[in-house]
Amino acid sequence: MNLRTEWFQEELQKSEESLSHRPLEEEYYFYQAVSSGDMDFVERNCRENTFTNPEGMGILSTNPLTNLKYHFVVTVAMITRRCVEAGMELEQAFRLSDFYILKMDACTSIDAISKLHTQMVLDYTRKMILVKKHNFLPKPIILCMDYIYSNINRRITVDKLAEHTGLSPSYLSRLFKKELNVSVSEYICEMKIEKAQHLLRYSDYSLVEIANYLAFSSQSHFIQTFKKLTGVTPKKYRDHYYRTSW
Repeated sequence: MNLRTEWFQEELQKSEESLSHRPLEEEYYFYQAVSSGDMDFVERNCRENTFTNPEGMGILSTNPLTNLKYHFVVTVAMITRRCVEAGMELEQAFRLSDFYILKMDACTSIDAISKLHTQMVLDYTRKMILVKKHNFLPKPIILCMDYIYSNINRRITVDKLAEHTGLSPSYLSRLFKKELNVSVSEYICEMKIEKAQHLLRYSDYSLVEIANYLAFSSQSHFIQTFKKLTGVTPKKYRDHYYRTSW
């Protein structure tokens, strides 16, 4: 049987079964909610388990787990492109996409994919909220935030950021505090701890390796900073979250 004949038979069978897909506007509205930073809508969608609802879900594989994996990839691809169109930096968007698709590929249950999907869409949404805020931030602050994101595994100082932006360290510090309501050093710590959370959850790196990778002065300094910002030690965080969504 050639593909053309097979397609016509498939179409006839589907017509007789009266199968239907979800309205496109529902999917587009969801992608729009993520790319616009509408956290309330996205969280509600996740609570309702819309992603795993079989009603209206296209059949891309006869294996339910594989079918959901294919839908996950499609969803990530659509969200990535919508977020880029809405202002997310291209490299960041595609790195996020690659990261979550690789994690999804290791999932062995529908529940694990569902949980990872929730983490993925909330992550994109949170980042789009920051992107929207960026639109109203002075260019030197945006340059600093981009530099910190790209060099999170290095020791970053106010002097280095001042050199990067062409401003004096004192003026940059005042501007940073005024615009973000945190000091430069506080913001750097927050970003490093956010990266540490991903490493603790998804990698096998030891606490020493993570502390070194993120350029903390020592393991004890890393543990102290992590607990201050999250309320728990890195060990407790890993014990609770390590690959729980796989």
